[in-house]
Amino acid sequence: MRVQGWDPVMIICQIITLQTIHYLTLSILIPPFLTSFTTPVLLSYAGGPNTVSHIMDWREMAAKPTISKTSFPGVEGLRKLRGAWAGGKEIGSVPSSNEDPARFEGDNQDERDSTYDEYWEYGVDRKRGWVLGGVWLVAFGIDIAPLYYLIRRPTYILDFSLTLIFNHFILTTYYSASFPTSIFFWLIQIVGAVVMVVISEHLCVKREMRSELDIGWQPNLESGQSQALLENQDTSVGPSGQSGSRPEAIQLQNR
Repeated sequence: MRVQGWDPVMIICQIITLQTIHYLTLSILIPPFLTSFTTPVLLSYAGGPNTVSHIMDWREMAAKPTISKTSFPGVEGLRKLRGAWAGGKEIGSVPSSNEDPARFEGDNQDERDSTYDEYWEYGVDRKRGWVLGGVWLVAFGIDIAPLYYLIRRPTYILDFSLTLIFNHFILTTYYSASFPTSIFFWLIQIVGAVVMVVISEHLCVKREMRSELDIGWQPNLESGQSQALLENQDTSVGPSGQSGSRPEAIQLQNR
């Protein structure tokens, strides 16, 4: 039974349900979109399209590669990676031959090529960040439905929308062990919040106005039920103490 007024149990259940629907939508949409619109080779370096990091790690949306430190132990292992990130820190950064031509000045071409064959281009497909950002916007649009049917009250839409984004901020910070510093990540969150709040509040307000009009205005009085009401209503009492005449009611019905 629902408690009148502030119900903390119901609020917690609504928050969990909304968060679950949001992540379920992302887990359904992200794999096919990444498989269709990103480079398969670079996607395989990130663990494929079905990894949790595509949802929970903000660096994936920011086009920053993520790896585990245990995968490449030692200094030599890290030196073979370019632009690799782990635990919120850049653990592999090696300039390419084009960036540092003086490094190999005087070396023959074979030695130069063999040296750079040892370095792995552990990069991220730039399209991956755009795809993830687009999928997140689609998921925010789908979140309008649970906000409309689950939350229902226009005054609560803003609170639950911001709670959804705040919870993800906490989870992604914990998962990546770093504070989200990407402008693109925050831009997607802001645009998504605006979309959810504006559209959901608009729909909920329209529903409440429509329901209030239905309660205040009874269209049945304009239809055939008016005849039954006139037949059953008590007529005014005349001077002799008896009820009003029946022909007057019949005349009113004919009009």
